[in-house]
Amino acid sequence: MKILLTGANGYIGRRLKQKLLSQEVSLRLLVRNPKSLDVSVHQEAEVFQGDTFDLQSLERALKGIDVAYYLIHSLQAPNYRELDKQSAQNFLNAAIKCSVKRIIYLGGLGVKEHASEHLLSRIETGEILSSRPELIQTIWIRAGVIIGSGSASFEIIRHLTEKLPVMVTPKWVNTLAQPIGVDDVITYLDSAKDLKSSQNLMVDIGSETMTYKEMMLSCAKALGLHRIILPLPILTIKLSSYWLNLFTPVPYNVAKSLIEGLSSEVVIQNENAKEYFPHIHPSSFQESVHKAIHEMENNQVYSRWSDAGGGVDLWEEQHTHDPSTAILMDRQRIPLDGISKEQLFRTFCSIGGKEGWFGYDWLWKIRGGMDKLIGGAGLNRGRRDTHSLRIGESVDFWRVEDLIPNERLLLRAQMKVPGKAWLEFKLQDDEFIQTAYFYPRGLWGRLYWYLLTPVHYTVFRNMIRSIYQKAKQTP
Repeated sequence: MKILLTGANGYIGRRLKQKLLSQEVSLRLLVRNPKSLDVSVHQEAEVFQGDTFDLQSLERALKGIDVAYYLIHSLQAPNYRELDKQSAQNFLNAAIKCSVKRIIYLGGLGVKEHASEHLLSRIETGEILSSRPELIQTIWIRAGVIIGSGSASFEIIRHLTEKLPVMVTPKWVNTLAQPIGVDDVITYLDSAKDLKSSQNLMVDIGSETMTYKEMMLSCAKALGLHRIILPLPILTIKLSSYWLNLFTPVPYNVAKSLIEGLSSEVVIQNENAKEYFPHIHPSSFQESVHKAIHEMENNQVYSRWSDAGGGVDLWEEQHTHDPSTAILMDRQRIPLDGISKEQLFRTFCSIGGKEGWFGYDWLWKIRGGMDKLIGGAGLNRGRRDTHSLRIGESVDFWRVEDLIPNERLLLRAQMKVPGKAWLEFKLQDDEFIQTAYFYPRGLWGRLYWYLLTPVHYTVFRNMIRSIYQKAKQTP
C-alpha cells in the first residue's frame, strides 16, 4: 500500500507518521519544509516538498498513491475558512486526477446548524472531500475533545486546573462533549486505511459523555487537587478568550476559536465507529488523562498542539526575510577556548521552559506577561522536551526555525513585536556567536528597538556568558 500523509508535522500527524513507519507500507510525506523532519524519517519515507496551494507539488506527491491522509487546517490565518475550502478542493481534484483510491480526513464532531465558525470550517472541509463519491472514497473521522500530552484541549484543562483553586467560568462548562484519547484517534486513523468498504463514511468517535466542568474536576482529581468551579452566565466569549489566553498556553486568536466552539455540543451522531471498527475500545477520559500526565512527567511528549503545521505563515513568513537582512542587531562573541562545540550546543539547546533563559528570568516573565495581555503566545507554552529540539516546534514565545547539530540554533520570535525578530546561537571556527536580529516595521519598530537597547545589551551579554559558564561546568 502506498500512503501519502499531509500535516506530518502537526500534533496528530507526527504521531500517525510514527505509527505508519512501524508498518510494512510505502509512506510518502508532503511537507513545506523538509528540514523539519528528522534525518531518520528521510531514510524511511519519501519526502516531497510542497503544499496544497501548489498544484504541481501536490500532484507530484499524490501520483501512484492508494490512500491519502488529509490532516491540514489553517486556523492561525485570519481568513482560515476560505483557505481551508480552497485547500480541500485542490486536494480532492488532485487526488481524483492521480487516481487515489481513498482519502482519510480527521474533522470535528458537531452539527452544522449550531457550529461555530471554526467547527463549520472543519465540516465544510469534510463535505468538500466527500463530494465526489463516484470517483473517490472518503472516510471522514470526526473527533471532539482530544486528550493527550501536548494536545490543546488537555493543556487548557491542565493549566486552568493547576493554576486556579477556584474557577469562575462561563456557562459553557455545562456543555456536553465526548472526549477521546489521542492514542485512540491514531488507532482509528490507522485502521481506516485497511477498512473493507468502498462507500463514503462519516465515523464519529469518542468515549463517555461529559460536561467540560466534569472534565476539569476529573483532571484535578488525577492531579491530586481539589477545585471549585463557579459558572457565571455573564462571562462573554471575548472575556472567556482573554481568560484562556492569560492562564493557558494558547494565544488569543486560538482561544477565541475554541471558546466559540464550546457553546455547541460535540457528541457522537452515528454508530459507525462500533459498526466498522468493533475491535477498537476507546479509553475512558480518566485513563487518557493519567497517561498524558505520565508522559509529561517522564519527558515523553512526542508532539504538541503548537508544532508547526497549523498556519499558512509558518513557512512563507519565516522565509520572507532572512535574519542576515535584518537592519538592527545585537551580537556577542566568546572564543571557545577549549570548550567543545558539543558541550556548548547541548547547553544553548536547553534554553527556555523549565531551564529558563540563563539569567534575568524575571525580565523574561514580565515580557511574557505583557505579551499575553496583548494576545500573544507568552511563556506558558514552555517546550516539548527539556533536552532535545526539532525544527518547527515552540520554545516559550519562540519557534525553532533552523537547527544544525553542533553548529547552529535559530529561533524566531512569536511574541508581539513591531517587526520580525530572531535569536541565533552559532558555533563558527573557534568562536561562540550569539546574535539577536530585528527587522523593524515602520517608525514604531525602530523606536521599540532603540528604547530597549540597554535592556537587550544587559540581557544578551549575560546570556552568552551564562551559557558559556554552564557548558564549561558540564562534563
